[in-house]
Amino acid sequence: MTKTTIQTPLIELNRLTKSYGDHIVLDQLNATVNEGEFVTLVGTSGCGKSSFLKLLLGTEQVSQGELILDGQPIHDEPGPDRGIVFQKYSVFPHLNVRENVAIGREFEKKGLFGPVFGRLFGKERKKALEEADHWLEAVGLKDAGYKYPHELSGGMQQRLAIAQALIKHPRILLLDEPFGALDPGIRKDMHKLVLDLWKKHKLTIFMVTHDLHEGFYLGTRLWVFDKTRHDPHAPERYGSTITFDLPVGKTDHQDYQQIKQSFDKSIVEAA
Repeated sequence: MTKTTIQTPLIELNRLTKSYGDHIVLDQLNATVNEGEFVTLVGTSGCGKSSFLKLLLGTEQVSQGELILDGQPIHDEPGPDRGIVFQKYSVFPHLNVRENVAIGREFEKKGLFGPVFGRLFGKERKKALEEADHWLEAVGLKDAGYKYPHELSGGMQQRLAIAQALIKHPRILLLDEPFGALDPGIRKDMHKLVLDLWKKHKLTIFMVTHDLHEGFYLGTRLWVFDKTRHDPHAPERYGSTITFDLPVGKTDHQDYQQIKQSFDKSIVEAA
């Protein structure tokens, strides 16, 4: 008799609700995610996608229900096991590309100078810069290490942001509309890069996008965030939930049309 191994979920959502005062943004979400999955989140503006990423990151707190990581509630603060990349890049303009990546290691430094000044010296600094070089090569910026952020194109800046997140070796990578400002050709290159990094480093990825086409082929699962209950007299009474949870690559044109119609309906109701 063959023994079946049951995989314990990396992340669990148990009736997860997020509200700001009387405004309910996320309404009783239930789902599990295994390690190594790539979940793409789509939905109309204001449906709570970015709020969900903030809950995963630890910069926002769950209002009701549970958000579980490795069997324990997620801490109410960011940790090195979760990295994030935003659409708007976060860089230090006075540092070159290598230094912008290495500074992630410098901020981890303990002692008199670490938490206050975020600086490494001597062998420790050399090691951090060598690690930065490794990740710059991984994201295709090997020859741009001595450039400054203002000298980089939009695609190159996004590659830099990914290297900044990966130098801390996160298990979970959060991408908040990372390709929204990029041209279509560059977006395609970035899709390939993220997929390659996901497979090579066995990451678990959550990516927010407004592009429904992107959501239908990038990753392993597609989550659609939308409201299932509406009150025209109190539009903030109900929040979004996960209305579709579909395996990427196994969806069809009918699924796409159904989701698009729900998007269009939500936009009309929100107007």
